[in-house]
Amino acid sequence: MSASPTNPLAVHVGKHPGETNVMDPALVIDPFKGYGELREQGPVVRGRFLDDSPVWFITRFDDVREVLRDQRFVNNRSSALGGVDDNPLTRLMETMGLPEELHPYLLETILNADAPDHTRLRRLVSRAFTARKINDLRPRVAQIADELLAQLPGHAENGVVDLIEHFAYPLPISVICELVGIPEADRPQWRQWGADLVSLSPERLRAAVPPMIDHIHELIRERRGALTDDLLSELIRTHDDDGSRLSDVEMATLVLTLVFAGHETTAHLIGNGTAALLTHPDQLRLLTSDPALLPRAVHELMRWCGPVHVTQLRYASEDIDFAGTTIRKGEAVQLVLVSANFDPRHYDDPDRLDITRHPAGHAENHVGFGHGMHYCLGASLARQEGEVALGKLFARYPDVSLAVEPDRLERPELPGGWRLASLPLRL
Repeated sequence: MSASPTNPLAVHVGKHPGETNVMDPALVIDPFKGYGELREQGPVVRGRFLDDSPVWFITRFDDVREVLRDQRFVNNRSSALGGVDDNPLTRLMETMGLPEELHPYLLETILNADAPDHTRLRRLVSRAFTARKINDLRPRVAQIADELLAQLPGHAENGVVDLIEHFAYPLPISVICELVGIPEADRPQWRQWGADLVSLSPERLRAAVPPMIDHIHELIRERRGALTDDLLSELIRTHDDDGSRLSDVEMATLVLTLVFAGHETTAHLIGNGTAALLTHPDQLRLLTSDPALLPRAVHELMRWCGPVHVTQLRYASEDIDFAGTTIRKGEAVQLVLVSANFDPRHYDDPDRLDITRHPAGHAENHVGFGHGMHYCLGASLARQEGEVALGKLFARYPDVSLAVEPDRLERPELPGGWRLASLPLRL
């Protein structure tokens, strides 16, 4: 990847010698090595965000967890600065050419909110993600997985089928759309919008975001006339009973965030995890010989090849002395999950994939789902879908194999994540 002037995300690469930009090819093409080298430079390293604004990279396991717990670091920079709106993400939206009236739908989400708004919004949706609700959902997840796996041979061309296209995406988007209340006919469009959002292409974003927002509001209007027992209906009831608890924009933004976050990352957990196991036959044999290892295996795959490599930017709400560095009020920190999950200070032989690494029944020994008050709301659902998907895939197709050499698997060169463009398999 080059810092082409036609690429608004790469134009700043190399402008500040000694300060790595998140679009630097060393971080985008091989984030495991690139962020690993930053981790060994020091606990807090100066760098640059997408808009060329300064950022502090925090890369070590214990430090990342500490910041995620520390409520002096907030997600909304304007609140850190006492209401001053100077947000790098706002500038990013402007760079993308998105109309200002649509910015709140992408920037004022539950992911960007701080207490008390974050607490209020999380409480409104958390009932859909309780342990009991997720456990009750498992038979339906298994049914959808079985149906998709049975259809895989029909999608094969010359004996090769793309697991991303025909299994890894359809499974989680079907589950989260049923949970939220998105009609089946609309789900392919939601998948396309999700791909457009993560592309970080200005053209695709400008084309996708306006109709996506319009669609959500139209869906809310339609559902208001025929409420059911899905999460969308519950949000509508909350809004209509007391609009001060949930505004129109907040309701639409919650729907957008839950559907997008509820399928995009899980799809790539399934894709990355499948590729990892197929390229580590010893671990695959261990798993298929003892399916009880599935929960531990999913945790290890989240550590070793999780789809999310960095968190939302955090901002210091006051001057904070951290690991020998003074982070000034309003300054941004980028917490790097991928380097934390490979930190040799925390893990023995961190580069080795070991599905027995995480003790059964213990707290998570990784930060793939985050930590603290912003811990991933849908983590239990994602883990369940990963367990069901991997368990059923290898049980139904025990001879499945990669249809290309591992080094020929294509990955979009995007910052902050790790995903496959496709996963060609022979069943």
